[in-house]
Amino acid sequence: MSYGQGGPQSQWDPWKPHSQQPWDSGGSQTPDWAALAEASETRNKRRRLLFIGGGAVATVAVGAAVAMAVVSANGDNGDNDASGRPADLPASASLPSDSGAPAPSFDPTSAPPPLDPKDFISSAKKDTAPLSAETLFPGTQLTMGETVYKKGATAETEDCASAAGGTLPKVLDTAGCTRLLRVSYLRDGVAVTVGVAVFETEAKATEAKGRTDKKGIVKSLAGKGVAAFCDSAICRSTTNSYGRYAYFTIAGFTDGKNVTTKDTKVFSTGDDLAEFTFRQIRRRGEAQASAAAGE
Repeated sequence: MSYGQGGPQSQWDPWKPHSQQPWDSGGSQTPDWAALAEASETRNKRRRLLFIGGGAVATVAVGAAVAMAVVSANGDNGDNDASGRPADLPASASLPSDSGAPAPSFDPTSAPPPLDPKDFISSAKKDTAPLSAETLFPGTQLTMGETVYKKGATAETEDCASAAGGTLPKVLDTAGCTRLLRVSYLRDGVAVTVGVAVFETEAKATEAKGRTDKKGIVKSLAGKGVAAFCDSAICRSTTNSYGRYAYFTIAGFTDGKNVTTKDTKVFSTGDDLAEFTFRQIRRRGEAQASAAAGE
């Protein structure tokens, strides 16, 4: 007489920790190896799915973190990316391409050096512009600052010594003076005569200047409203040179009074005319240099 199992057959669930494993119907104590293998395979498949799913979630999380970092970097730097380069560059297709052709080259050029005006008044070979007392001292009066001088007589000679006094005639002859131009100016009873000695070269003019002493003077020139002066009275004289010209002044009172160191009006008159003479000689050089540059 056979007996039953004594109640409902227990169902084994490999995922339930307290379920009982099934036995074969013959009551054998041997486990059902096929069922166990199938359950193990099912378990392994679920684990693989979990690992794959977890990896995908992690990848998405990492991608999101990188995207947030890029957005954050862009937000901090305005229009520049994290490397400091502009982020709104045009597409590569619109950028000009390097043709590989060599860059154009130009021969080096330089402007010629300006002509030196002094070169044109340093030798007779270059100093060829018309020259006379009237061209060097034009007009009827001279204004220096706020002071106006009335122009008197002019004169010129090739016998330089004849228009000089004291030790100056010998100095002019030795240095080879070729012409001596003179002009006089007057202001408030003070008269001044300027004498311009012309030489072949600058060296000769410099020589004449260096040899002139306090006893060497140019003769005063009266006429055209300027009374005789400095014929016997003590007067003030100056000597200088520029280029191939040596120039001298003699200034004093038209009433024959001697000049003293306190007579500042006489000193300023001589200085003004010496300065004006220098400017006129320099302008002569500038005019010739400008004309030569325009040829």
